[in-house]
Amino acid sequence: MPAISAIVCTYTEARWDDLLAAVASLGRQTLPPCEIIVVVDHNSALLARVRAELGDVAARPNVEARGLAGARNSGVRVAQGDIVAFLDDDAIAAPDWLARLAAAYDDERVAGAGGAVEPLWEDGRPAWLPEEFDWVLGCSYRGLPQRAAAVRNLFGGAMSLRREAFEAAGGFRHRLGRVGSGAAGCEETELCVRIQQRRPGCVFLFQPSARIYHRVPAARARWAYFRARTYGEGLSKAQVTAAVGANDGLSVEWQYVLRTLPRGVARGLAGALRGEGPAGVARAAAIVAGLALTVAGYTVGTGRRLLWNARV
Repeated sequence: MPAISAIVCTYTEARWDDLLAAVASLGRQTLPPCEIIVVVDHNSALLARVRAELGDVAARPNVEARGLAGARNSGVRVAQGDIVAFLDDDAIAAPDWLARLAAAYDDERVAGAGGAVEPLWEDGRPAWLPEEFDWVLGCSYRGLPQRAAAVRNLFGGAMSLRREAFEAAGGFRHRLGRVGSGAAGCEETELCVRIQQRRPGCVFLFQPSARIYHRVPAARARWAYFRARTYGEGLSKAQVTAAVGANDGLSVEWQYVLRTLPRGVARGLAGALRGEGPAGVARAAAIVAGLALTVAGYTVGTGRRLLWNARV
């Protein structure tokens, strides 16, 4: 089995208990990581606390620009393993998570492997929230493969990569990815596409049996967060297509829009007819609204880029 460095990025003491749970889950792996690296994003007090209270981990600061991209890059800089695995600081890995990911690397074509992300609801799942949009929460969504399959990109909070492929591609780009609690994303999409463009024939493997469990606080189960996150996704997708091209940057999204979402709308309306009442209609409406907000964000992001290029 390859040596795996597990990297957890964190930025606020408000998630301290979550961070402890994430690190503890890595300590319970059936295939132990060769090291656990906790990267603290520009928070000196939190870094000192990690060093004082988590003696079994390597505590490191983000030495790049503030944000998740820089924090992850900083973790890989000091990693010793052949494989680097990223776990969100508000997630818990199943005991066999790393073992199932590691098995994928028996195939030399595999540049990265990732697993499923299940939600851990603080107040329960809202009746209006469609499973097709669980990506808003950083979780796996309806429409993903149900068994191991090659995919365009992996989920950043539950992904692993060959370190040499990561380094050869130049790591995550700072203009993408979340800063603090912001709504941006897509840094893992852009990185995976960039690796594939530079290494034709390589594969990213989605392994649904490799599971992590992601905490979903009540604030993220509200319409305001859904609205901000879908719009922010559109803005981020505009940056991805600018970096890697629309063909690769939107290849998966077209199938999602043309197949997954229409089926979700039909499912919601059918549920309403079967007796679910307003909840089914609300899910169908949320799918339409989520798509519209994402498209609006993409349009605005593309327009901003075109205006900037024209000025330059």
